[in-house]
Amino acid sequence: MSQVQTLQVQPAAVELESQRQVEKSLKDLKTKVEVMEHSIRCLEEQQDEFDFKYQTHLMDSCTEEEKKMQVEGLQKMLNALDKCRRNFLSDISAMLDAADVLRSALIDEELVDWKRRQQKSCIGAPDDTSLEHLEKWFTQIIECMFQLQKFLQKLDELVGKMTYDNDPILVRKPPLKSRVDTLLTHLIKSSFVVETQPSMPQGRGPLVLRTNVQFSVKVRLLYKVSELNHVMKVTVSVNNAASQLKGFRKFNVLGTLSKALNMAESMNGGMVADFRHLTLKDQKVGGGGKGINDLSLSVTEELHRITFQTQFDYQGLSVPLETSSLPVVVVSNSSQQQSAWASVLWFNMLCSDPKNVKFFETSPAATWPQFGEMLSWQFLSCGKRGLDSDQLETLAIKLFGKQQSYDSCKISWTKFSKENLPDTNFTLWVWLDGILTLVKLYLSDLWSDGSIMGFVSKGKERLLLKKKQNGTFLLRFSESIKDGGITFSWVQYANDGTPSVQTVKPFTSTDLKQIALPDILCNFRIMVAENIPVNPLCYLYPNTPKDQAFGKYYSEKTGEENPYLKYLKTKLVFVSKENGCSGVREGPESDLSTQDRDPPFSDAGDDDLLLQVFEKSPMLSSSTTDDDMLNSILDSDSECTVPDAFPPTAPHISPSCLQHNFSESPLDIFADALSPDIDVNVTLHEFINSPDILNGINLRMLPEESDDFVLDSGLIQDLGYPNIPLTP
Repeated sequence: MSQVQTLQVQPAAVELESQRQVEKSLKDLKTKVEVMEHSIRCLEEQQDEFDFKYQTHLMDSCTEEEKKMQVEGLQKMLNALDKCRRNFLSDISAMLDAADVLRSALIDEELVDWKRRQQKSCIGAPDDTSLEHLEKWFTQIIECMFQLQKFLQKLDELVGKMTYDNDPILVRKPPLKSRVDTLLTHLIKSSFVVETQPSMPQGRGPLVLRTNVQFSVKVRLLYKVSELNHVMKVTVSVNNAASQLKGFRKFNVLGTLSKALNMAESMNGGMVADFRHLTLKDQKVGGGGKGINDLSLSVTEELHRITFQTQFDYQGLSVPLETSSLPVVVVSNSSQQQSAWASVLWFNMLCSDPKNVKFFETSPAATWPQFGEMLSWQFLSCGKRGLDSDQLETLAIKLFGKQQSYDSCKISWTKFSKENLPDTNFTLWVWLDGILTLVKLYLSDLWSDGSIMGFVSKGKERLLLKKKQNGTFLLRFSESIKDGGITFSWVQYANDGTPSVQTVKPFTSTDLKQIALPDILCNFRIMVAENIPVNPLCYLYPNTPKDQAFGKYYSEKTGEENPYLKYLKTKLVFVSKENGCSGVREGPESDLSTQDRDPPFSDAGDDDLLLQVFEKSPMLSSSTTDDDMLNSILDSDSECTVPDAFPPTAPHISPSCLQHNFSESPLDIFADALSPDIDVNVTLHEFINSPDILNGINLRMLPEESDDFVLDSGLIQDLGYPNIPLTP
């Protein structure tokens, strides 16, 4: 199988180089600040010396010649002092130039990149969203700017002590101060960010909120300074700019609406306000409630934003701060979450402007590389493994047909979430989301370790299996089941060496909720000659022994671990009857196109048979049945627990199987045998080994399809102990 994509964060070389450049620029800036600290002290000492000599000169009574010489000396000192002042102002200007370049790198590049990474991480990308570097960089450059501000204030003090004609400080300092303030303001405003986007504890994903259900969100100030700990109050509200559009809903935020930025709620001591108990409530206002909006958008296409505000007051600088979350989709019931998550995926895949709340008015199409990457992230989130190139190609063929390259292929929002797939009653997203849910709930380990091939057309499936040894099988997702299904196919060879591929009816969440897929694979049987059940699954594609691949997931337990097995040694076994099956007919293989979709299965008249067999069942080997096993069937009080009839019909029990045509019910025979004069062990032994025990149980096969023969699968339900809980 091809190498799996996006399994771990791999920083790009360009990204690492940009970070090194930022680090170098900050180091240079801090070095210059240290040099300027020395320069300003020298400048102050130089001015004090000049001032002292000048005052001495004024009070000194000396000859004209001496005064002339003193004036010449003072003039030289003043010229040197003026030169130092000009040089110092020039150094500040040069520092501001360097700081402005660094500001652009931080705000326009690094912060923008982080926000984009955060967007992608919200929809499953394994990107690094840590703020550690940005916090350090913002703190360092802002500290440097405050140092420059102090230098300019020191120049004011020097001018207050002494000035002269053409003093450069009087002319050049005001614009420099303005530049410092502008840089500081821009940096501080940009440093107020949403660290963790709004999400519900049990939600479908980030950015999907439900009215009257609590959600959490966290904001951070990237300028880390202890003097502001617990000082800055952050307030939260809903940005109702989108609600100005007619028909868009409006909301109020309930809960703790004001919190102070503090260092206690952060792992690394950052300035954080963590809102954990917020709730959105519909705002009923006039005619602006739910209805047809100007853009004709559905409820799950409305985009809203959560807004945060605070005031920064520090070292004479006062700056109002505001930041907003990425657009959220607000639903009123859980049934809308699937559609809402589709909107979140589409927006954050394609749009980097969080203010674009009208995005779905003219939603752009996604290119296949964008779409495939997003899908891979979904599987990575649900099962710790992305999609490999073969799986992506199978999906691309399904969507666009066979192409030499899919880079220029596009899929629209409508095709993704609104139009049904051909010959189905569900959309592409509903089908994919059903599979994702199946993986997340029941198949995450198998998907993570690569046991599930997943997306492979039936044509390619046959090509792969027919080149392998007998009993080789693979696992793939069903294309015909709305809520997600997984099936397996295996190759077997006739006596003349002709290969055929068999496929079972897909298993859904209803099946996997009762018994795990590894146990199904372990206990799966087909009926061969003389009604002997045999497991045809030997090797997971390409050639891994089945037990080696799945043994660590088997759930069979010993009697000490499972109290039920103390009384009845049973296990669940899937049985399909092979008698008369033809397998896959030989002939030209079809193209790997959407025509290789699973045949539609009808819910009516399922031929599933839910049985439960004895672990040492005579169906497997009658010679293994012993008296100890028979004795264990009866409880300690020797009371007969065999019921008089079959258990009630379960979802996996075919009604046809319950309409048995025993000439004389084996159960009746067994019940009649339980009289005081008859040895129970012997009678039960004869009953279990009776050749008529399966008479009347109809293990019908599904009808042959044009391309594949599909074996029906079912669980085996014990006839004798319907009330004993089954443990998967």
